[in-house]
Parts: sequence; C-alpha cells; structure tokens
Amino acid sequence: MSTKTQTPVKVTAKDLPLHCPTPAMKLWNSHPRVFIDVAHSGEGKCPYCGTVYQLEGPAPTGH
Repeated sequence: MSTKTQTPVKVTAKDLPLHCPTPAMKLWNSHPRVFIDVAHSGEGKCPYCGTVYQLEGPAPTGH
C-alpha cells in the first residue's frame, strides 16, 4: 500500500485572499469556491479537493 504525499502549492501575500479552485486550475477540476486561510498558520488545505497551500514569506499585516 503506497501513500501519496502531495507537494504544497506555494503562495505569497500577493495571492491573498486565497481561494480554491484558483484561476489557473482547469475547468474540469473545479468545485465550489472556498476561501483558504493561510495567513495565521502558514498553511491551509482545501476541504473539497485536498490541495495544500503553503504561504511563503511574511504574512500580511493590517486589520
């Protein structure tokens, strides 16, 4: 039995607010849009497709 490890999708502060699916994803791979919070923990996972997003660099500051 093999376990597949998924490589996180790297995002930066300019990609926020982050939602999945992203505009770069193929239409056949789409699902309802959901916003992913990566600013607090540095990482987030889409509850629909399981894509893992990882924030690179500093988190944005502000409200």
